[in-house]
Amino acid sequence: MRPTGAALGADVEGVDLANLTDAEFAVIHQAWLDHMVLRLRNQHIDDAAHVALGRRFGELDFNPGTRLTGKVYVEGFPEIVKISNIVENGKPVGELGAGEADWHSDMCFIETPPSASLLRSLEIPPEGGDTSWMNMEAAYAGLPEELKRAVVGRSIKHDAVYVSSGRQRPGTVAPASGDIRDIAGAVHPIVRTHPLTGRKSLYLGKRHNAYVMGMEVAESERLLDALWAHALGGDFTWTQHWRVGDMMIWDNRCTMHQRGAFDSGARRLLHRVVVKGQKPA
Repeated sequence: MRPTGAALGADVEGVDLANLTDAEFAVIHQAWLDHMVLRLRNQHIDDAAHVALGRRFGELDFNPGTRLTGKVYVEGFPEIVKISNIVENGKPVGELGAGEADWHSDMCFIETPPSASLLRSLEIPPEGGDTSWMNMEAAYAGLPEELKRAVVGRSIKHDAVYVSSGRQRPGTVAPASGDIRDIAGAVHPIVRTHPLTGRKSLYLGKRHNAYVMGMEVAESERLLDALWAHALGGDFTWTQHWRVGDMMIWDNRCTMHQRGAFDSGARRLLHRVVVKGQKPA
C-alpha cells in the first residue's frame, strides 16, 4: 500500500484482481475506507471479473439510463456502463463523450447514491482526460465556523431532471414553472456521517440546479457559492493520470471527482460499475 501523499488516494500494489483472495480483498476494503480512492495498475481483467470485484463490495446498482430505458452497454453485464467518446455507426458507444466533466458525486440525484464506484481503463488518449478526486471529509473539517453553523440541519435537493451540460435526462419531466425549487430530485443532508467510519463530510453532489431546502433561491445560491468556493479553493484533491489497465475504486460517500478535457478525436473507453449505498445520514 503506497499513499499518494496528497489529500487522499493510495496505490495498491502486488495484487492480481483476477485471482483475488479473501485476505487480499480485506486489505483492499480497509484501504478503501482509509484512503477513499485506490489505484490498482496493470489490471487487464475482463467484464466478468470487474463485476465480481464490485459485488465483493456489495450489491451492484444499475446506471440511471439503464433503469429508465433498459439500454445495456455490455451484453450479459447490465451493471456495466461504458464511459466513452467513441462513436460507431453514428451512435455513441457510451456516456459523457469528450467534454469536460464538472465536479460531482456519482448519482447524487437518486435516493440512495452509490457507496463505491469501480472504473477501469481500456483505451486512453495520449494526453488529457485525467480524473481528480476531492476529500470531502477534509473539506468539511476545514470549513470556517460560520459555514459549519450555516449548514447544520440543512439539506440540498439534487436535480434529477438535467445533467450538468443542461441536457434533459430521458424519462424525466421538467417543471412547468422553471423554478429550481420545483425540479424533481433527491434531498440529502449537506453534512453526512459515513456509515462505516463515523466520519463527517460535506455532501455537495453537483452544482447544476442544486437548491438548499427551505431557503429563498438567492439565499441558497449564496450558501452554495460559499461552500463550493471553500471546497474548490482548498488543498483537498489528488489527480489520476490514466494508463490502460488502471482500476480506480473510490468511496462515493465522502469524495467528489472531476474529469479534465481531452482531444475529442482521441479514443477514450472505460468501464464502470457502482455499488448500492445508503441514504446519506
